Amino acid sequence: MSGAVQTGSVSSTGPAAPAPARRWRRWLLAATVLWAVLLAALTWTSVRDDPPTVREQRTLDQAGPVVDRAVGELARAVGASALLELGPARIAAGCRVTPFADGARLRREVGVLAPDGTERSVLTGIAERLPASWRADVASGPDGPELYADAGEFVAVAGRPTGDDRVRLTVDTGCRPVGSGYTAPPATGDGGEVAALAAALRALGQPAGAAPEIVTAPCPGGATARTARSAAGPTTSAAALAPLAGGAALLDNQQVYAYRAGTVTVLADLTPDASRLSATVGCPG
Repeated sequence: MSGAVQTGSVSSTGPAAPAPARRWRRWLLAATVLWAVLLAALTWTSVRDDPPTVREQRTLDQAGPVVDRAVGELARAVGASALLELGPARIAAGCRVTPFADGARLRREVGVLAPDGTERSVLTGIAERLPASWRADVASGPDGPELYADAGEFVAVAGRPTGDDRVRLTVDTGCRPVGSGYTAPPATGDGGEVAALAAALRALGQPAGAAPEIVTAPCPGGATARTARSAAGPTTSAAALAPLAGGAALLDNQQVYAYRAGTVTVLADLTPDASRLSATVGCPG
């Protein structure tokens, strides 16, 4: 038998044409595209119509009261003698909740007295006085001790030193749908903060000007923590505030001065360009 290999045309009994496989792939591609379109439509409908089930779907108007109550809890945990000021609500728009929906985040801050070297003990004391459900803890961070807690409804609380004998506590919602928007707590009543702020402005030779901005937070138990804030002109020295402090300043460094006037804490951030003063009444207990 010859071992030569014969050449020539392929036998008619060879492999079948691949046309059916190509048709199957086209149908598979079409089905995949259709499924992707359907999934996108369902996602958009869910974001628009469904009740909240995850963090990103709870709107700012739903999270706002949680943030405000958290600020009140922090004010109580800090204590009136260490509470420096309540920060106003800051809303940052432009984040993306999903590829199909824009969002915004809400943040509020609380300023706390923490002389150099006491930052960890101050944060630890605050953590111990917060509700047990917040699971507050203090750990070492790259720039010093850091507090972390969960105020509920996916509202995060953090605290860290600012390097100027203060600690800043932050309450943050993360990115959420706006909904009907955040509404600040009503600024009713007066705990003496407006008069204390006016006295500080007069001592610095600053005009009283327009009515101060009032920032509030509900305290546990029903009281209200309050901060009156006002911008001032250039001021380079806090010496004029010393008589109001009675010679016992809480904080006295190059550009920051704080003191107690009765039940009110007055804080002055002084710079050659523009200064800011605030007067705060904290939560009882």
